[in-house]
Amino acid sequence: MTRPELLVGDDGRARCGWVGADAEYARYHDEEWGVPLHGDRPLFEKISLEGFQAGLSWITILRRRPGFRDAFDGFDIDTIAAYDEADVERLMIDARIIRNRAKVLATIGNARITADLIRERPGLLDELVWGFAPPPRARPRTWAEIPAVTGESQALSAGLRKRGFRFVGPTTMYALMQSAGLVDDHLEGCWRAA
Repeated sequence: MTRPELLVGDDGRARCGWVGADAEYARYHDEEWGVPLHGDRPLFEKISLEGFQAGLSWITILRRRPGFRDAFDGFDIDTIAAYDEADVERLMIDARIIRNRAKVLATIGNARITADLIRERPGLLDELVWGFAPPPRARPRTWAEIPAVTGESQALSAGLRKRGFRFVGPTTMYALMQSAGLVDDHLEGCWRAA
């Protein structure tokens, strides 16, 4: 089954075809995807959720995001950095999140690394991530024109891995770049591309 390039919703707006008929996807597409996101905590949350998404569909994470936010204390970096084994076990029985031990441990480890980074200089995670933003490029017209990995996503992945981050592969980091607005992959003809 091929995905249409664009779909027109009940509201008459043309949207990127990945939205389908899902109302939450349409809201996410319209309000968040491709919108520049800044701040250490919001970007840490995005990195964490993108890591949990690896191997799954984004809608799975999006629907569970309220549960993730509650279970992970609003993605407060210092709070998560202080998690212990009891917190890991608490998370492993929380049905509101993806209960993958490696991803839970990676989120805690990534919080510890982030806490150290921003303790030295608040805003450093934001600066680090946005330092890999590619220059603007021509708006894609088809899904075939959107890469899964770019040189910038590979470099961001390598930069984070060098600091000890986990679940930050180049494909995951390109998804982060799309969702956090480092790139704008709304297709030509999508109302958000205007």
